[in-house]
Amino acid sequence: MKYIYSMMLFILWALPNQAQVNNNLKIKFYCTNWGMSESWDSYCARVSQAGFDGLETWLPAVGEERTAMFNALKKHKLSLGLLSGGGGANFDQYLASFIKNVEDAAQQKPDYINCHTGKEYYTFEQNKALIDAAEAISKKTGIPVRHETHRGRFSFAAHITKKYLEKIPHLRLTLDISHWCNVHESMLSDQKEAVQLALLKTGHIHARVGHPQGPQVNDPAAPEWKSILNQHLAWWDEIVRIHKESKAKVLTITTEFGPAGYLPTLPYTQQPVADQWSINVFMLNLLKARYKS
Repeated sequence: MKYIYSMMLFILWALPNQAQVNNNLKIKFYCTNWGMSESWDSYCARVSQAGFDGLETWLPAVGEERTAMFNALKKHKLSLGLLSGGGGANFDQYLASFIKNVEDAAQQKPDYINCHTGKEYYTFEQNKALIDAAEAISKKTGIPVRHETHRGRFSFAAHITKKYLEKIPHLRLTLDISHWCNVHESMLSDQKEAVQLALLKTGHIHARVGHPQGPQVNDPAAPEWKSILNQHLAWWDEIVRIHKESKAKVLTITTEFGPAGYLPTLPYTQQPVADQWSINVFMLNLLKARYKS
């Protein structure tokens, strides 16, 4: 099922805001390859034609797929943002894996590295060791490393992440606040201090729209989600404002609505109730119009 988003619908959602002040902040938009079912060349062509500046992806293993990805990015003049994380049966294995993966990602010279960091059940000291290891790699290579607010990670909840931000000054986030809406079953009106601190410490945005019962609305253009979308836009507006006031040169944003499974589906047929690609392009156009300088 594919949705055609008309210009009338786009104008409806491209709400006026206070972030459209001309300055030197460059906002770069990245498309997720989550759910990609075609070749790198074909997908990168679509991403470029849609108007994205780059692609965000996990780094493929060494071999033909990695070569194909880099060739496609170069051919279609797309920037690269990389996801990274760790794994293992215990913390020591996880730490070694995490360091290896972040180092490998940094060697590719992406615009940034977005980490899925730690576990919600690791101790503060264990998760801090991971954050510190990533910071050391960032300082050595000059590649910004961000840590995504995500269920199952150290940053799974607003009040928990607040403690990390207060105790680790160098910690910078990829804010995917949709997860917190789900975790706290709210739009976070009772977590204002934690949210504001997170906004101040955000270096990268995952522009997915969550709600109290899930990390992804079925279609952000649907009128029933208007107030939910507006709340997310208000959070992102504040991040843009903070970056402009701090004289930052670049802010990166990934539209990260996921495929069927993450995107709700119909029972029995598993048919997605909306079109993932159209949604991510809708979000790109909405945010480009909102933050144009």
